[in-house]
Amino acid sequence: MTATPFRFVYLRWLCAALTCLVLAACATPPAITSATPGASFDRSGRFALSVNYADGKQEAVQGGFSWHDSGNMLMLDLANPLGNTLARVQVEPGTATLIRSDGSTEQAVHPDALVEQILGSPIPVAGLRDWLRGNTGSDSVQGLKAGPDGKPATFSQNGWRVQLSRYDALGPGLLQLNRHDPNRTISMRLVVDGG
Repeated sequence: MTATPFRFVYLRWLCAALTCLVLAACATPPAITSATPGASFDRSGRFALSVNYADGKQEAVQGGFSWHDSGNMLMLDLANPLGNTLARVQVEPGTATLIRSDGSTEQAVHPDALVEQILGSPIPVAGLRDWLRGNTGSDSVQGLKAGPDGKPATFSQNGWRVQLSRYDALGPGLLQLNRHDPNRTISMRLVVDGG
């Protein structure tokens, strides 16, 4: 008779632990704080990136992101599903630096080139600077369609097919990005949880 209550308590603790793990899997990195004076544009949320290659190989990664854009400097923190920061991409005029959690760094002239160099797959960091605000930016845009609210909903730019929806006061809450290259198809989804 005493084994049954013990099993019940054990099962309850196991369920609680699993619930904590599931909630942690949706964690986003803490917001980036900066001593830089003036207004900044901040967004945080979750991302999922998948790459399907022509040879059938597939890669996928997901986690959280925290975005801080002060105008002259952009910082993007990428975190694993448990919320631990894996890397920071820091962009200043003429240079992009990736800082890993172990302190090692890599640099490139353009943030998109840096991310592709590290991950092997492009993430349009430069485009996101506009897209997270619900703008198309200054680069050429094809097939622009607005949603019922008059804000950009779908368009193509720099090889990416962009879908923006669920707007709040700062910009879209959902960004779906797709790219079709000769040897791979890339799909990226960002869900914004906060500003």
